[in-house]
Amino acid sequence: MAAAERRAFAHKINRTVAAEVRKQVSRERSGSPHSSRRCSSSLGVPLTEVVEPLDFEDVLLSRPPDAEPGPLRDLVEFPVDDLELLLQPRECRTTEPGIPEDGKLDAQVRAAVEMYTEDWIITHRRYQHLSAVYSPITAETQRERQKGLTRQVFEQDASGDERSGPEDSDDPRHSSGSPDDTPRSSGASGIFDLRNLAADSLLPSLLERAAPEDVDRRNEALRRQHRPRALLTLYPAPDEDEAVERCSRPEPPREHFGQRILVKCLSLKFEIEIEPIFGILALYDVREKKKISENFYFDLNSESMKGLLRAHGTHPAISTLARSAIFSVTYPSPDIFLVIKLEKVLQQGDISECCEPYMVMKEADTAKNKEKLEKLRLAAEQFCTRLGRYRMPFAWTAVHLANIVSSAGQSDRDSDSEGERRPAWTDRRRRGPQDRTSSGDDTCSFSGFRPATLTVTNFFKQEAERLSDEDLFKFLADMRRPTSLLRRLRPVTAQLKIDISPAPENPHFCLSPELLHVKPYPDPRGRPTKEILEFPAREVYAPHTSYRNLLYVYPHSLNFSSRQGSVRNLTVRVQYMAGEDPSQALPVIFGKSSCSEFTREAFTPVVYHNKSPEFYEEFKLRLPACVTENHHLLFTFYHVSCQPRPGTALETPVGFTWIPLLQHGRLRTGPFCLPVSVDQPPPSYSVLTPDVALPGMRWVDGHKGVFSVELTAVSSVHPQDPHLDKFFTLVHVLEEGAFPFRLKDAVLSEGTVEQELRASLAALRLASPEPLVAFSHHVLDKLVRLVVRPPVIGGQIVNLGRGAFEAMAHVVSLVHRSLEAAQDARGHCPLLAAYVYYAFRLPGTEPNLMGGAPPVTVQPATLARGPGRPASLYLARSKSISSSNPDLAVAPGSVDDEVSRILATKLLHEELALQWVVSGSAVREAVLQHAWFFFQLMVKSMALHLLLGQRLDTPRKLRFPGRFLDDIAALVGSVGLEVITRIHKDAELAERLNASLAFFLSDLLSLVDRGFVFSLVRAHYKQVATRLQSAPNPAVLLTLRMDFTRILCNHEHYVTLNLPCCPLSPPASPSPSVSSTTSQSSTFSSQAPDPKVISMFELSGPFRQQHFLAGLLLTELALALEPEAEGASLLHKKAISAVHSLLCGHDADPRYAEATVRARVAELYLPLLSLARDTLPRLHDFAESSGQRSRLASMLDSDTEGEGDMGGTINPSVAMAIAGGPLAPGSRASISQGPATAARSGCALSAESSRTLLVCVLWVLKNAEPALLQRWAADLALPQLGRLLDLLYLCLAAFEYKGKKAFERINSLTFKKSLDMKARLEEAILGTIGARQEMVRRSRERSPFGNQENVRWRKSVTHWRQTSDRVDKTKDEMEHEALVDGNLATEASLVVLDTLEIIVQTVMLSEARESVLGAILKVVLYSLGSAQSALFLQHGLATQRALVSKFPELLFEEDTELCADLCLRLLRHCGSRISAIRTHASASLYLLMRQNFEIGNNFARVKMQVTMSLSSLVGTTQNFSEEHLRRSLKTILTYAEEDVGLRDSTFAEQVQDLMFNLHMILTNTVKMKEHQEDPEMLIDLMYRIARGYQGSPDLRLTWLQNMAGKHAELGNHAEAAQCMVHAAALVAEYLALLEDSRHLPVGCVSFQNISSNVLEESAISDDILSPDEEGFCSGKHFTELGLVGLLEQAAAYFTMGGLYEAVNEVYKTLIPILEAHRDYKKLAAVHGKLQEAFTKIMHQSSGWERVFGTYFRVGFYGARFGDLDEQEFVYKEPSITKLAEISHRLEEFYTERFGEDVVEIIKDSNPVDKTKLDPQKAYIQITYVEPHFDTYELKDRVTYFDRNYGLRTFLFCTPFTPDGRAHGELPEQHKRKTLLSTDHAFPYIKTRIRVCHREETVLTPVEVAIEDMQKKTRELAFATEQDPPDAKMLQMVLQGSVGPTVNQGPLEVAQVFLAEIPEDPKLFRHHNKLRLCFKDFCKKCEDALRKNKALIGPDQKEYHRELERNYSRLREALQPLLTQRLPQLLAPTTASSLRNSLNRASFRKADV
Repeated sequence: MAAAERRAFAHKINRTVAAEVRKQVSRERSGSPHSSRRCSSSLGVPLTEVVEPLDFEDVLLSRPPDAEPGPLRDLVEFPVDDLELLLQPRECRTTEPGIPEDGKLDAQVRAAVEMYTEDWIITHRRYQHLSAVYSPITAETQRERQKGLTRQVFEQDASGDERSGPEDSDDPRHSSGSPDDTPRSSGASGIFDLRNLAADSLLPSLLERAAPEDVDRRNEALRRQHRPRALLTLYPAPDEDEAVERCSRPEPPREHFGQRILVKCLSLKFEIEIEPIFGILALYDVREKKKISENFYFDLNSESMKGLLRAHGTHPAISTLARSAIFSVTYPSPDIFLVIKLEKVLQQGDISECCEPYMVMKEADTAKNKEKLEKLRLAAEQFCTRLGRYRMPFAWTAVHLANIVSSAGQSDRDSDSEGERRPAWTDRRRRGPQDRTSSGDDTCSFSGFRPATLTVTNFFKQEAERLSDEDLFKFLADMRRPTSLLRRLRPVTAQLKIDISPAPENPHFCLSPELLHVKPYPDPRGRPTKEILEFPAREVYAPHTSYRNLLYVYPHSLNFSSRQGSVRNLTVRVQYMAGEDPSQALPVIFGKSSCSEFTREAFTPVVYHNKSPEFYEEFKLRLPACVTENHHLLFTFYHVSCQPRPGTALETPVGFTWIPLLQHGRLRTGPFCLPVSVDQPPPSYSVLTPDVALPGMRWVDGHKGVFSVELTAVSSVHPQDPHLDKFFTLVHVLEEGAFPFRLKDAVLSEGTVEQELRASLAALRLASPEPLVAFSHHVLDKLVRLVVRPPVIGGQIVNLGRGAFEAMAHVVSLVHRSLEAAQDARGHCPLLAAYVYYAFRLPGTEPNLMGGAPPVTVQPATLARGPGRPASLYLARSKSISSSNPDLAVAPGSVDDEVSRILATKLLHEELALQWVVSGSAVREAVLQHAWFFFQLMVKSMALHLLLGQRLDTPRKLRFPGRFLDDIAALVGSVGLEVITRIHKDAELAERLNASLAFFLSDLLSLVDRGFVFSLVRAHYKQVATRLQSAPNPAVLLTLRMDFTRILCNHEHYVTLNLPCCPLSPPASPSPSVSSTTSQSSTFSSQAPDPKVISMFELSGPFRQQHFLAGLLLTELALALEPEAEGASLLHKKAISAVHSLLCGHDADPRYAEATVRARVAELYLPLLSLARDTLPRLHDFAESSGQRSRLASMLDSDTEGEGDMGGTINPSVAMAIAGGPLAPGSRASISQGPATAARSGCALSAESSRTLLVCVLWVLKNAEPALLQRWAADLALPQLGRLLDLLYLCLAAFEYKGKKAFERINSLTFKKSLDMKARLEEAILGTIGARQEMVRRSRERSPFGNQENVRWRKSVTHWRQTSDRVDKTKDEMEHEALVDGNLATEASLVVLDTLEIIVQTVMLSEARESVLGAILKVVLYSLGSAQSALFLQHGLATQRALVSKFPELLFEEDTELCADLCLRLLRHCGSRISAIRTHASASLYLLMRQNFEIGNNFARVKMQVTMSLSSLVGTTQNFSEEHLRRSLKTILTYAEEDVGLRDSTFAEQVQDLMFNLHMILTNTVKMKEHQEDPEMLIDLMYRIARGYQGSPDLRLTWLQNMAGKHAELGNHAEAAQCMVHAAALVAEYLALLEDSRHLPVGCVSFQNISSNVLEESAISDDILSPDEEGFCSGKHFTELGLVGLLEQAAAYFTMGGLYEAVNEVYKTLIPILEAHRDYKKLAAVHGKLQEAFTKIMHQSSGWERVFGTYFRVGFYGARFGDLDEQEFVYKEPSITKLAEISHRLEEFYTERFGEDVVEIIKDSNPVDKTKLDPQKAYIQITYVEPHFDTYELKDRVTYFDRNYGLRTFLFCTPFTPDGRAHGELPEQHKRKTLLSTDHAFPYIKTRIRVCHREETVLTPVEVAIEDMQKKTRELAFATEQDPPDAKMLQMVLQGSVGPTVNQGPLEVAQVFLAEIPEDPKLFRHHNKLRLCFKDFCKKCEDALRKNKALIGPDQKEYHRELERNYSRLREALQPLLTQRLPQLLAPTTASSLRNSLNRASFRKADV
């Protein structure tokens, strides 16, 4: 190729004139050699600076709204309904609201109720869901969009059996493998076959001659059909690691639950059933020593047992009949036990006594113990009747939950509870404090286990002394030890069956802890499941979302040991008193099981005869909404008498105590140790505590605390934190203005309240985290209220803005800190995010709570309170807010008009901005840490302000006051500065701040003056730029800035923000001067380039000004792609990913679905084309990997090194000189013109980045306006255009289809899961693993953050889980991947094709078009050569046809390469399995021939190239399908026959010849593959192919060399030499045509002496070979040097084969050439070799030492041989090959081929009768043959060599007798002599030659005898005359001649034929001849004996004498026969009688 390029280049350089060059160079001025992209741009604003954006609002005002047609109108401005207000009904879990209905509520409860019932208020940007922020493009969404893709058909997937078209479905077995359809090689039959084939369908309009424009239009219309709309849907989703803009809407606040488990109590059965038993379930955490759930009470008694208590029971409420419970566990751990306690009705006797019957009696013994049982039942019945309301402790057990969860395998395990406690847990490590924080224990999860049913069989009896929780924890800890003390105790045997399973998602029939019905609750009568309230083991940080107000009372112990009197069976009664009167006990105590829902009193179980009992009881109370000073708990202590004694009451009160519930307005909770009074408490006791010694009261144990009890509240009304309590109290006091007020001990007046409030605000930071988080919504609401509605104290407004702001900062910090673990990827606390999004509202402006005239009264109907469906209420448009003053939410005329007006002017966002700007350093630090929160708060506040104040119609510039905007600007500036300064100290914070700032600005774009926001962005950019110059590690800053830009660009109205519809204003330069216009003229357009168009395609000033955001984004990309950019690979990835994700967004966006709109959007990215073009040298080279693709490395680029340049431009330095010095000042500097070396240096892009960049380029090309692209292409300079084409070339390579196999292959590799997994997968697909690994490693080291592991986005590399966790994909997934990849490849190629067409349109008119067209054609050819789908190939081939028809000279005048390439590609596609591809390829090939023919009246070039292509195609392609190619050949024939235009020319005839020739070559080549194992057949086929290439000398030469190589391999040196001689003759023939040189051979004739076969090389017709036709015989061999080389090789082969005489002949031709060249060194060598050759001839004169070969005739019979059937060949085998050997070899070979029992060897040499053969078999007949020479020939063939060289005739003899046997008696022994003539003389270029002629002669017996005798005589003579003599051989021959042979020896021959004179005179001659033979024979025997006598030694004397005796005996016997005379020699008698009389008589006499 290089040579051709050089030649082409030389042509072109001559054409380029100096003036052209001057123009060119001045156009391409590149400034200084090192100028970089940074300073280039037509406005001269360097890329590192940000241009001043246009004033957005002004631009919009200046444009009439209807300036744009139709769909484009929406791009001009944001939609009117962009912002809207949504009221989303708060989700309520329960069917009843569950809030107190009591009439008067105090402020705190009212606030809480309000807070828990109001709807969420959401400011919603209606189009935000369209941006990638909220609907990111992920692998899943891509897969969704890829549904419905059509499958593209690819050649490599359509393997042989998957036929595509209907007409392809003929029998797939018909490949050339089966002999029956293999076409015959003879020309005639080949033609016949081709004629009979079916052609593919023809292209209807192919032969019409249409105008090129029409063709183009038609092609384009076809290309446009059925194209996928979105290109990027076909490309993998953008990298999630880079998706900084990703946000998710926060979840609405919901009630907190841990992991939920469902426990169902199924049955409880004891050995004996005598009384009711009651159960209690609860969870305990042993490690935390904490009860972690409330109690669940269950009752599994039978109806009869329940009946015993009928006297005491009211009708049980359904809620108390629950038997299943849902427990929630927030912190699962292996230390959690489910404890089951059992109680029974109180009876006489202590626990042990009562348990005894249960432990002793067995169910089996029921009959035995009948009486006892009866007695027990009776007693039980009495106790139930009398003591039914009291309980006593009975037994307990525990289930270790971890065992269930980890081994819930066996479905029903009957194990005793001992068995449950596996010792496995004992060796668990104690977890240190560090892993306490994790929300769940890794070892233990209660969410996904298999449900288990377990039967607990062993219970432990309760011990009266050990009932407390402390004791229980000791027991539980002990249970886990293998040597548990409990095991030694005697158990109470029972069977408790319970089911434990993970709770379902939404269980039916559920009751909340407040006994409210949880949705769904299908039927109120269903047995409920209770949700059990959790008491989490550690803090849970979650805000309250619903009203809950519960109080738990835990009596622990009572000490009455000092109390006198009968106080033993003690119980405590609890009551909740609203006053002191007994009737004021409220029914707020929750019932247990099988009783009423609420009760007014409850009792603890009784421990028999115990004065100081312990309790484990839990009382659950519902706190009233309003707790007042009088509310208190009253405890009454009773002695219960178990035995009925007359006169004693059942219960006797023995003490009283109480707890007032409010103290200083706070709920009292915690542990208490209370004194107990003996007497009833006095009136008004309830406001005091029992600690106060009331006068006249008696106390147990002298007023000491004897009753210990604990209160716990679970309340979303009472914070239970002093700081919060105080804050809320103060705020509510201010709201209600109820002064004076008592706070703890102080009384607050109006004067002191402000100070208290400020102190309370400051103290908020001291609140404990759990209640603070729980009440965070309340706190934040109150703080906001204090800022916006400062309290009025004593008529004065108290401005608490600063204090409230600081408090807010601290609260936010505290909440953040508590929830660190729950942060999202961007460091936001979801709880706070949810607060801002849902709960935050402007105080007093709630849309449904506004003062004055309410706005739309939101009926449930309008709100559509569906479950969680937000009702969109566009409230801003309702005009019913207070009419007089829209700013006011309070209707005028109310209390304090003036004050409220001032109040209303305070706006939260203004206050926040102001306070932030002026805040002190400590607060500022806190605010910065969580800047996002304050930003979001401001944004929502602004949005609400606009929506509720109906300011959306106001022009943007007037929406907010200037001072506020100034504050914002100051704020953005300072936060921006913080980002920059902190990046090196605290990278993570800087990153978070950076993102928050970007999001804030992005939000502002929807609310305020957009020009203002742009100016803020620009200011921030400037800040960064200033810092960049001094930054130690600029890459870090750049990374942040990229993230910043990316977030901004992900605004949902990004396109509109870029003003896509305004035309770019041209650069503001004075009108161009004349000189500058000329200097700017471009390659293709005669007029000056259009500066507008240029500035649209470059990052010019106007572009960046108008498309501000797009400009920023692309500038970032441009800077990242600079060669010297630092941290490059990381930045490349970021910048490219940003662009890619935006484009994906556009593709998915329904607003840009229309093509016209898309085109506008694409205009924002046009500079991407120039950028990618200039980055070309550093893009990953996808085309490298496969060797056959030569890159068209910028054919037109002035930068290409050195002489290989094919461009129409000249090396820049030369050009500068021609252009004459400095360049014109007005010339247009182009980005791309850095010097070549600089461009190629710099960090290369990874394969992944390159591919993504290219897909973005394709997106722009696909969607941009074609006319615009055309104008741009017209203005490009040649080198730039060259690079553009290179870029397209690269696109084709990058997206080439890999095939299904590749996906399967990749899948079978298993990857390690590593950070870089994704890159690896990508690399594996792109096939570039290896060299890049190193680069990855380097770029890691170069990563801007060094190795700081704490950088957050490094952690987040694990984002793309969905693929990495499962590398092995299912078959469907792989199918899908292949489907998508196929579509991507097709679409990418089609986009490239569209672009090429656009460039072609542009180029049509230019002068320098050849070079460009060449380059375009190369790209087209590349596209046709790579793996493409059928769809693309149809269009690609159409384009190729159009190109060739428009510019035929491209192929037929210039470069042969292109023509050759094209022919190869077309032929390959002609052989496609897919009919559509074949149809188009054959059409293209036909038109190519026609085109060539029309130019020069023959199409020799195409003929030759096609023939050459066919050869290389068949030679190199593995899975080549020749039947399909045949079909295409037929199609082309059909075209030729139907082409009316060329009827009168020879065209059709030539096409036909070519097709038949191709067909033959094809057939042979295909067979060659088949016969790889059969050397003769292989060589034969190679020979045929070489013959088929008679028309293309290059190829014939190649094939001759191939044959020579094959022969040499097989050791056939003579044949190899012959091939070389033929090759040399071919070259000589060509050289003779070129010039007439004396020293050169005159063509083939000169080689006749070496071989007579050579003449066939002269058959070269003139139309085939006109030597001046470029590209013919262009190989290196067609030169004198080549000829010399070939001759030398021939000589070498001859030497190896021992044909030394031929060596001489070769050198005879060679020496004159060497002499002419005066090459004496070679001559010396040649003569040396000649000397060696002649010496060897002398030494081996007899020839026996040189064995030249043995010949056999081989005939093939049988249809299985295909075209060998009935053919005869002469095979040349290595010398001394025996018949058996060749016979065995052939038999074995064909048996292997055809199978056993098919091949038969015919043993005789008789003529074969075909009719007698079995048609199913294959027959081979092999006969030994000898060379045969006529007598005249023998005169010349003197030497042994002569007799073995140039052999054409062979002889074999077949003996036979008349009766059919082969051998018989001498008189009847006939002989058939067969003479075979071959087509060529041996040795030839193949080892078997066809027999072309045979002659047979039959010898009569006498003639046979004559021949035998002559042969014997010859042998004797030879042995005698041998020199040096050989005694052994002589004796052998003698022995055979004179020895006393028995059968058919000489004597017998003589006796048979010479005894009688024949009757037939015709036989006289034979008779006579035989006699003469015998005479000669005798003479020779004598000579031989004489010789032998001289040779033998003494030891052989006796042997010699014996020989002599034998000889004399023979002579005597022969004597009479030989002396006899023939009668005709005696007398001329004719009488036959005489002859008869003579008949035999005389013989007999002689016999006697």
